[in-house]
Amino acid sequence: MKRGPSGEYVTTSTVGEVCRAFVPNPLPPRPLLVWSAELQAQFAAANTALGRLDGIASLLPDTSIFLYSYVRKEAVLSSQIEGAQSSLSDLLLFENEQAPGVPLNDVQEVSNYAAALEHGLKRIREGFPLSLRLVKELHAILLSKGRGSQKLPGEFRTSQNWIGGTRPGNARFVPPPPDRLPDCLSALEKFWHDQPEKTPTLVKAALAHVQFETIHPFLDGNGRVGRLLITLLLCVEGALQQPLLYLSLFFKRHRNLYYDLLQNAREAGDWEAWLNFFFEGVATTGNQAFATASKLLKLFDEDRARIKTIGRASGSALELHHFFQKRPIGSVPEAHRELKISIPTLHASAKHLVKLGILRELSGKTRYRVFSYTRYLDVLSEDEAQRS
Repeated sequence: MKRGPSGEYVTTSTVGEVCRAFVPNPLPPRPLLVWSAELQAQFAAANTALGRLDGIASLLPDTSIFLYSYVRKEAVLSSQIEGAQSSLSDLLLFENEQAPGVPLNDVQEVSNYAAALEHGLKRIREGFPLSLRLVKELHAILLSKGRGSQKLPGEFRTSQNWIGGTRPGNARFVPPPPDRLPDCLSALEKFWHDQPEKTPTLVKAALAHVQFETIHPFLDGNGRVGRLLITLLLCVEGALQQPLLYLSLFFKRHRNLYYDLLQNAREAGDWEAWLNFFFEGVATTGNQAFATASKLLKLFDEDRARIKTIGRASGSALELHHFFQKRPIGSVPEAHRELKISIPTLHASAKHLVKLGILRELSGKTRYRVFSYTRYLDVLSEDEAQRS
């Protein structure tokens, strides 16, 4: 089906030149979506992957074990799309106040993203709705420090922006003029809340992502907020009990196709091609996350069994092991604050875990030593290392 553009072009003037800006129509698309057999199959596969992932979350003895690292892994990947060079280990070291070997702005940007995502999840668990107010709160945290902190954190833009190119006249895409933002954003917020009609969760997440990227309501940070909103919407709607699905790696691997499909949805109304891609991403990423969670559960079980072989000292060593399941890079003083076990006992336990090959000492210091649960980080980084 040929729909034509999913909005209208309007003439606007900015930085001394006239350009054409795109104003999207409210969602859902008109005419309605055409569900081919292929699209239906992809939709079913995506829902199946989500269900499997949600199922393994219910088997976790302590969901906080995974969430701390999963949230930070997504923060790293999402920020890498924007050009940041820091790794998961860099971020965890930064949070332990250890100087990473990458530019400070990169790590600060990733840390801001993790904080924004955790804030959004906390608000949702408290019953706060997915709303423009929440989006502004997330943006304020995302741009609170480091790069972008001068670009109106927490405020929708009041000037024209553009994507790609050196100026609006040669840009790849020019979003709506600022005077059209209120109507566009209001319509998007209504769509999140099933107005004018109820939309299946995965379809809603896919369509709303394109719409947010098209509106581009902030001067900076739109891509990161847009990716963050996918996971929040899945949690709000109950498709996931825990935020274990993140699409940043899939978008990163297929970056050119991602941008092409966004533009085709705008210019030609080809929403079906975008949905097919999005559902494939959910299925692929969901199955990868399921496999990662399964590997980590197996790793933790195997390491617990090895710790139990050390005899009387195994009790405190098991508690320290549990601490490092939550935070795969940490120190004895941090563990002491959480576990309320004496510093000497924890040092002895850390020595046992190093000898067993479970922990590795990173800092080379004699006092405030930093340890890494290396095999845990290796499992988390497997799919990232395989990226194209």
